[in-house]
Amino acid sequence: MVSPLEAVQGILDREEYGSVVTFVNGPDLGAKVVLDSAGKPVSGSLPTDVAAHVTADALVLMDHEQHRAMEYPPHEVFIESLAPPQEMLIVGAVHIGQALASFAGQMGYRVTVIDSRGAFATPERFPTARVLVGWPENVIDQVGLDRRTWVVILSHDQRHEDPVLEAALKSPVRYIGCMGSRRTQDLRVGRLLEMGFSDDDIARVRGPVGLDIGAESPQEVAVSILAEMTMVRYGHGTGLSLHGIEGRVHKQRTEDE
Repeated sequence: MVSPLEAVQGILDREEYGSVVTFVNGPDLGAKVVLDSAGKPVSGSLPTDVAAHVTADALVLMDHEQHRAMEYPPHEVFIESLAPPQEMLIVGAVHIGQALASFAGQMGYRVTVIDSRGAFATPERFPTARVLVGWPENVIDQVGLDRRTWVVILSHDQRHEDPVLEAALKSPVRYIGCMGSRRTQDLRVGRLLEMGFSDDDIARVRGPVGLDIGAESPQEVAVSILAEMTMVRYGHGTGLSLHGIEGRVHKQRTEDE
């Protein structure tokens, strides 16, 4: 079996999910175990008395890219999640898309922009993103739609929306957000029902997209969208102001979790 460092480097090189479990107290103090995306040890081994519990918690934390100190008497461990670069697909090369691509790039997302209008979908307008010019139905197969993909649809044209929504809803993408009014969302839901998607499928579509922060400018709307994505990504948060909220800012595991 490879060393922990080699195992971690392998996971990062393959751009996969994983976890590093470090024993910080107890009989196995200092030991490290590296788990792959399925929770299988690829370096080291977990004590049999706590292996199932550690693996289950590591998988949950991995799904939300969280790190956490945990206790499994007589063991205390620190679980560090490994995550590949996140991919963002923006449909619609509009002003909000420019701000969103720029901010998302600074946050570590690898951004792809799709639009059928070559005058708008240009490297000059999206210097930090990959730009695909064409109707979504013709270029969507050039985009990986998997567990680390975040989809934001800014176009109000159903010819741009529907092919992407269909492909995204048939995949395990982490997030699907759509710009538009509540009436636009109602019409969108109707089309998706006609396409054969269930209520549970449609519930994955966040429309109108973003958190309610009173955004007006394209940059502010981009912040609203990224704020919602961040809340989804890490699996907690209320979207409320931290001022006046009691308790820790950074969530910690309680005995009830």
